[in-house]
Amino acid sequence: MKDLIVLAYTIYLPGVILLTFYVANSLFKNSIVYMKDIFNGREEIAKATNTLFKIGFYLMNLGFALFILRIADTLTNTQQTIEALSFKVGGFSIYLGVMLFFNMYLFFRGKRVAKQKRLVALVDNHNPQVQQ
Repeated sequence: MKDLIVLAYTIYLPGVILLTFYVANSLFKNSIVYMKDIFNGREEIAKATNTLFKIGFYLMNLGFALFILRIADTLTNTQQTIEALSFKVGGFSIYLGVMLFFNMYLFFRGKRVAKQKRLVALVDNHNPQVQQ
């Protein structure tokens, strides 16, 4: 029974860590485009902000994976072990997907706000009556 729990942890932990790193690397490798747009092409601040978002993503997701680590000590056979792992990894995958889409929402929102600010600045520069 204890051997099955240790086996489940041995499978769960590397699995969620690898899943987290894969999703984070995919998300933040592609999000740099949005960051550059948000920060008007200022690459240094875009990269720094992207890195901070990535660190926060790791902390939130790995922290949650560890928070839900406990697997019931009622595992008595391989089937129960597989079902417990499926429940844990599936639940974590859903959470990770929600976090992915939340981050994408933040990137798209930031891009939209940056675009609106540029349009306002453009209109103000072309309409001297608006300026004080």
